[in-house]
Amino acid sequence: MTYQLHYWPTIQGRGEFVRLALEEAGAAYVDVARGDGDDGGEEALMADMAAQDHPPFAPPYLVDGDLVIGQTANILLHLGLRHGLAPKAEAGRLWVNQLQLTIADLVAEAHDVHHPVGMGLYYEDQKPEAARRAREFRTQRMKKFLGWFETVLERAPKGGWLTGEDLTYADLSLFQAVEGLRYAFPHAMKRLEPRIGRVIAVRDRVEARPNIKAYLASPRRIPFSTEGIFRLYPELDPV
Repeated sequence: MTYQLHYWPTIQGRGEFVRLALEEAGAAYVDVARGDGDDGGEEALMADMAAQDHPPFAPPYLVDGDLVIGQTANILLHLGLRHGLAPKAEAGRLWVNQLQLTIADLVAEAHDVHHPVGMGLYYEDQKPEAARRAREFRTQRMKKFLGWFETVLERAPKGGWLTGEDLTYADLSLFQAVEGLRYAFPHAMKRLEPRIGRVIAVRDRVEARPNIKAYLASPRRIPFSTEGIFRLYPELDPV
């Protein structure tokens, strides 16, 4: 059965973490809002979401037969077991879910750098507060999050992935987090990367995987922009 992924059609956002898992798995899926005709577009997305018996709070959500699954980490928990992107044992699945939830915290903080006062306000309406928030994020929070993942990799069984020998969806999501931070905070990441060599090695190994490499080179991969979670505002990342 073909999965239906529902997310905003013009940004990577949180939907990209799901796309990477689907692409790595070689799963058949439709990125619904990016389609043509009545199935595409933001208005159709909002209408479909509101019509669900268990309506998601926000995109992304995944339709798998009769299942409608919201929240990125929840979707990946489902896909991980289905497609061998998570351990079969309960303890392992919970650990990978914990890793993913920590990435979700990092993603939320990265977003809130440019929207520290209110989600409904434009960045231009909160630039002084964003500058202050960005300073803490660059100098403290990025290294705390990525340093923790470096420790996880250092303590993991041999194999180079977050859980050891086997790739999981958390490794794919760590790749996306690093890519997003490189885009939004290139100077801060250049300073930090020499201290997180294991994290960068995971990023490089994910990029080299055949399905991911093909996806990144395809039009299915939406470019980063100042409309998504990770936004490049040079004044928030000084040299």
